[in-house]
Amino acid sequence: MTEPRYDVVVFGATGFTGRQLAERLAQHRDRERFTFAIAGRNADKLASLRDALGGGIDVLLADASDPSSIRAMVRSARVVASTAGPFALYSDAVVEACVELGRHYTDITGETPWVRTLIDRHHDAAAAAGVRIVPMCGFDSVPSDLGAWMVVDFIRTELGQGTREVKGFHSMRGGGLNGGTLASALNMAERGQRRAMGDPFLLDPESERRTEIRHGSRGQREPRFDVDLGRWTAPFVMEPINTRVVRRSAALSRAYGEPYGDDFSYRESLVVGSRTKATALTLGFGLADALLRTGSGRALFRRLGPKPGEGPSERAMERGLTRLHLVGTADDGTSVRCDMTIPGDAGNRATVTLLSESALALALDGDSLPTQRGGLLTPATAFGPVLVQRLRDAGVQISMRTSSPKRPSQR
Repeated sequence: MTEPRYDVVVFGATGFTGRQLAERLAQHRDRERFTFAIAGRNADKLASLRDALGGGIDVLLADASDPSSIRAMVRSARVVASTAGPFALYSDAVVEACVELGRHYTDITGETPWVRTLIDRHHDAAAAAGVRIVPMCGFDSVPSDLGAWMVVDFIRTELGQGTREVKGFHSMRGGGLNGGTLASALNMAERGQRRAMGDPFLLDPESERRTEIRHGSRGQREPRFDVDLGRWTAPFVMEPINTRVVRRSAALSRAYGEPYGDDFSYRESLVVGSRTKATALTLGFGLADALLRTGSGRALFRRLGPKPGEGPSERAMERGLTRLHLVGTADDGTSVRCDMTIPGDAGNRATVTLLSESALALALDGDSLPTQRGGLLTPATAFGPVLVQRLRDAGVQISMRTSSPKRPSQR
């Protein structure tokens, strides 16, 4: 096999997130340890980005409609990090080429129906070749997936027990939606993939989907006071994505001989300040969901929302903050808490941090990653403790502790 020319190639580099990823890699603390190139279909935009980065970075022309250009790009890379969405439209051929040519892949998709097709088409071949295909390495779903794994691993190694349940509680500040994320959501809605997205075990191995007990699998659809956290919660827009990824991790880990628990469940929600806010957010979530079901509603989103290549201001992204609190329950009822704080807004700055460290883990840390694992993997099963350490080195605050559940009064 030809030795790759670059450690990482950023595909979709001129998009809103791709530009940020290229900038982060150009300024990365490990910059002297890796090579990278930027790739996309617009030569002028790529040249402009290269110049903005200070030059000295190679440009590769690669168009999803031109298979030969995609294969040439993939062949040159040890790892392809894709930000080219909708991923079902623009990154499908990239994954196929990665599996065929023995290259690793990661991205920031939240398109679970597309990832299901990747599992069906490529998991076995990638596993046999030792190729790691790791989608969903942005805000959806690294914090949820890696955080749940950390709780389970702590309970297993420190307490010697299995885990009954993990609950994730998200809170975010600043930032906003970018055009690529909106385009992906609209593409899924237009393809009629709502039923697939509603399957709690969509990403599980086929045998697990047929036999797994559906405990704790229903997503939150109403305001709820959580006694363990002591806060009001509302439905979380990313829950239908993150929960599927965590459940795939649990299913794969069971196959690896590292089960999460006999009847493990995972669910998550959004933390809010009061019952009133929880109710308002629940209604807003329901309205947005209803609009996505109709052509006129999607047209409204297109008219009022950001266009591809657009997103929040630099100031808004920098002032943002992303937090996740996870509460796990061991078999004997002991409560374990993991707190994670990521600088920057969730959909942009935090996502770029998570994707860059995931790509570099594949490119630089292969000898330290969980062994003998290939296929369509999740962040937790692909990276485990390696990504935890990388995120800490990147400024993500992560803490673990045992605690007694709180029982405050509701307000």
